Amino acid sequence: MKGRLFIFAVVALAFLAAVFAAPESRGATTQTVSGVVVDSITGEPVPYAAVLLTATDRGALTDADGFFSLTTALPFKGVQVSVMGYSTKTVSRPRHGERMRIELVPTGMKLAEVVIKPKKEKYSKKNNPAVDLMRRVRAGAEKNAPERNPWYNYDKYERITLALDDVSEDGALVRKFPLLKEHMDTSALTGRPILNVALREKSSRVSYRRDPESRKELVAGLRHEGIDDMLDPAATQALYEDLLREVDIYGNDIPLVRNRFVSPLSRIAPDFYKYYITDTVTVGADSCVVLTFVPHNPASTGFVGRLYVDKNDSTALVRRIEMNIPADINLNYINNLRIVQEYDRAPDGSRLKTLDDMVLEAGFFSNGNQLYARRVDKYANHDFKEPADKGVFSLMAPSTVIGGASARSEEWWNRARLSAPSGAEKSVGKMMTGLRQNKFFYWTEKIVKVLATGYIQTGPQSRYDFGPVNTLVSYNDLEGVRFRVGGMSTANLSPRFFTREWVAYGLRDHRWKYSVELEWSFRDKTYHSREFPVHAFRATHSYNVDMLGQHFRYTNPDNVFLSLRSSKDDMMTYQRLSKLEYILELENNFSVEASVAHSRQEESRLLRFTDGYGNSLGHLTTAGISLKLRYAPGEKFFQTKSARIPINLDAPVIELSHTFAPAGILGNRWGLNVTELRFSKRFWLSAFGKVDVVLKGGHIWNTSAFTNLLIPNANLSYTIQPESFSMMKALEFMTDSYAQWDLTYWGNGILFNLVPGLKKAQLREVVNFKGVWGHLSSRNMPWRHPSLPQFPAGAMPRPMTDTPYMEASVGLDNIFRILRLDYVWRLTYRSTPGVSHSGLRLMLHFTF
Repeated sequence: MKGRLFIFAVVALAFLAAVFAAPESRGATTQTVSGVVVDSITGEPVPYAAVLLTATDRGALTDADGFFSLTTALPFKGVQVSVMGYSTKTVSRPRHGERMRIELVPTGMKLAEVVIKPKKEKYSKKNNPAVDLMRRVRAGAEKNAPERNPWYNYDKYERITLALDDVSEDGALVRKFPLLKEHMDTSALTGRPILNVALREKSSRVSYRRDPESRKELVAGLRHEGIDDMLDPAATQALYEDLLREVDIYGNDIPLVRNRFVSPLSRIAPDFYKYYITDTVTVGADSCVVLTFVPHNPASTGFVGRLYVDKNDSTALVRRIEMNIPADINLNYINNLRIVQEYDRAPDGSRLKTLDDMVLEAGFFSNGNQLYARRVDKYANHDFKEPADKGVFSLMAPSTVIGGASARSEEWWNRARLSAPSGAEKSVGKMMTGLRQNKFFYWTEKIVKVLATGYIQTGPQSRYDFGPVNTLVSYNDLEGVRFRVGGMSTANLSPRFFTREWVAYGLRDHRWKYSVELEWSFRDKTYHSREFPVHAFRATHSYNVDMLGQHFRYTNPDNVFLSLRSSKDDMMTYQRLSKLEYILELENNFSVEASVAHSRQEESRLLRFTDGYGNSLGHLTTAGISLKLRYAPGEKFFQTKSARIPINLDAPVIELSHTFAPAGILGNRWGLNVTELRFSKRFWLSAFGKVDVVLKGGHIWNTSAFTNLLIPNANLSYTIQPESFSMMKALEFMTDSYAQWDLTYWGNGILFNLVPGLKKAQLREVVNFKGVWGHLSSRNMPWRHPSLPQFPAGAMPRPMTDTPYMEASVGLDNIFRILRLDYVWRLTYRSTPGVSHSGLRLMLHFTF
């Protein structure tokens, strides 16, 4: 699931970067400035001193051993080093390749009658004035929080820029596309030349109410242009805003790039970070103490940075924040990340954020072509008045886009922007228009779009898209090699009426399969029928194979990657399904699905339907109604043309469903009356990783055919699939009451980061424990009721005792940054003939 999302949103851009920018000689002349800072008297290293390249804003902190290193393309004349307890020293610019040794003269500067003098000694948080200051800042957070007021409102302007980093004006990319030369820009991180490839802007008004607590955003303007136009605009905006989240320094954790970083003001921060008072500077008109912090373990998910604390403010107001990720952090693809925030003070003492600036460089290899991303949030017009329109708090969604927001004029944007984009950023649209006139770029973009979306468009304003491409060819034991082709209509044909259809053919069973779907939407759609929120009637008729006990949650059953299996799969039937659905989704992520369905399960050469007297039944029919309620407050997802992939698993998801199919009507020989409940959520453990929890259960209230029983999902492939069992045979257990759990702990390197060899490999721990307990009541036991369809002969299901079926696995995640490898053990029911007790399973796992 996470791998698919990463591919959709990031790999496409990285692929384009590799195609167009490699091989690429380095752009501007860059210089790496490195060396060590030591005490001029003792010769001991000076840790956490501020190193600044003069006439620039580029700087770094020395590490615990006094070493520093930074790379820049900006012109500078010298290197300035400062730290409390020593005189500031400026030295001339070093030669290329020169390793500097900078000696600082101690001064014994005092602060609050305490002499702070960094030296080589054991760090302690006890009786440490720096830790005491951090705790003062944390304690003052509630006192200067703007949310302590009954109302709080402000304007917000957000700009997200994506670019290719370090692009030479004489390199292969510009030689291939000369028009790019006039669109070059400069990195805010290193000063190197960059080429902007995507720009997104958003202008909004945010309103907060303390009681009852509510925060709503009204988006007045939205604008996007660039290479990511190939993806769904709303989904891409949600993805960027999740990966590059607005940072709350006062929280315990900082969600960023799908990880949780420990905040320097967290309740566990004194145990996670080391703190030093390193300087006093002036920010605006305020004299501020510079509080430097570094993680005890530089491989952990924390920051290296500085808080500028107003020393004359009773609440220890933070005026400025500068943070970077440590060089040794166990974080994929992100090679550099910097966060700068600025705060002002309201007349009542409330802190007012005025700037949140985040810049990162990402790439598969730290020395290769990189993707540059920058998010700039500016805030203005803060007030504590009651909003003129209090109806904003009755809106369901946290963020609402008003009509016409995507069609604002350039004059409107010139007034709305709180921070002006550069000329190169504003010309991204013009640049893309020129690039798309090049045939090589045009067709490469088309190919990448197919890989990213899974569908092939039939024109610039495509009325019909073919796909998905990952189901074109697959294999299973019933059909043999299977070919499938299909597609869907788009809003360019009709914004409210949509179709989806496919046909498939198996070379072994020589049967055609098909599916036809018709949908009428009560809302106009931008491109396809699955766009959120859905309010529609949907009718489907299909004839397909059904893999009993293998109904995976996040992938198609004929996905080519599931074709390689660890054991033979002969629990397959043919199914004719007719279904009429009413779907209503609300913007608060509550949804209702009501449906009427008629299902006809037909026997195959692999699986026959017979009763206890040996009579052939030929087929089994189930016709009834279903109701499903789903609530996922705060859920964000990446919308594709076929499915929704959660951007993160932080939101709780609760699903309740019931199906009622009474016996004796519409061909039902046996009825179905079943209720199921499911809960899932990710729980973050701050610096200690995260746990994904899935709990579900169900009960059948009547006598039913075995095809309608509650059958645990058996995963017969070598891949890892969520909510399925890798060591279980298909139809090994049949239940009409069950409770199931799936718990996965992601250690994020909590142990491996402590082992030098493994630390460098950036491996991560993953542990899974899953199980199911089920019961089959006597009314659904075919051996007691010969009139019931008998269990398939090849399945040999066994009754489950008071002992649940359980599996456990331990694994290595982040192998070569793309693989997860688990070793799985079957813990119970190991005496069953023909089952595997253990084995290796793997999956592609792209994540930060």
